[in-house]
Amino acid sequence: MDKVVEEFEKAKKEWDDAYANTKNHIESIHNYGINKKSSSIEEEEEQQQQSTNNNNSNSLPRLNGLAQDGLALLNSLLFRLDLIAPQLPTDDQIQSAQQLLQSWKNQAHALRMSFRNANLQAKANMKKTAQEERELLLGGGEESTVRRRNLQTKAGMTSAAESITDSLRRTRQLMVQEVERSTNTLATFEESTGILTKAESEYKGHRSLLSRTRNLLSTMQRQDVLDRVIMIVGFVLFSCAVLYVVSKRIGLLTLQRQVTAAIKAGMAKPGGNEGVNLGQVYDNVGPSAGVPLERPMHDEL
Repeated sequence: MDKVVEEFEKAKKEWDDAYANTKNHIESIHNYGINKKSSSIEEEEEQQQQSTNNNNSNSLPRLNGLAQDGLALLNSLLFRLDLIAPQLPTDDQIQSAQQLLQSWKNQAHALRMSFRNANLQAKANMKKTAQEERELLLGGGEESTVRRRNLQTKAGMTSAAESITDSLRRTRQLMVQEVERSTNTLATFEESTGILTKAESEYKGHRSLLSRTRNLLSTMQRQDVLDRVIMIVGFVLFSCAVLYVVSKRIGLLTLQRQVTAAIKAGMAKPGGNEGVNLGQVYDNVGPSAGVPLERPMHDEL
């Protein structure tokens, strides 16, 4: 079978289901708010309980929403059939599809009219029911008492439902706050993890820097010890040189003083040569004829 024909049959099936469901919802809206009169108090209480359950499960806004969704689905099926009809393989099928499309349009229009009339009827039913309940409450007798009790029960149930709704709303707010707090905590943890990772990388860099600094300090300490040794050795050598020079100068000065004293002693005895060999003295260490005796001698060092 052709895919276009399959889509056509599928659209027909979906239309039948959606049309039936939408029609049921519209009928429920039309009958909304109608209270059937009961013959006994037990039947009245049972009817009131069923009415409460039905109102909780099939409220008028919910029924309206379901009916509107059904009408929207029917409109989409109309548009879909309008696209599929020209693509059918035979002319007879195309003509049949166009007739079916026109029939669907009429049915959808009738459902929209029924939907509007059903809402008007539901409002009228609710107004009529409220008027009847008001008359029953203002009247006397056992039926009025049962009606008041049922209304009190309904009011209590409504109050309890509102209380539960408020509790759920507060619980939801607390859960939202907890989720936000957890999100903030996770963000803080992630930020702390990033800071710790950065601190760890910086610590590794500082550790390598400290290691290089420690090596440099060790090298400087060794160099300082070596410089101290060199300075001590140089100072010792310099002291030895100074002592050597001083000792040499002291020896020459002593010799010079001895020679000078000997010359002065020889000049003090001009006529005598006893005990003194003047010629030997003059030949060895005496001054020349042109040099005065008081001329000082210079050290070669």
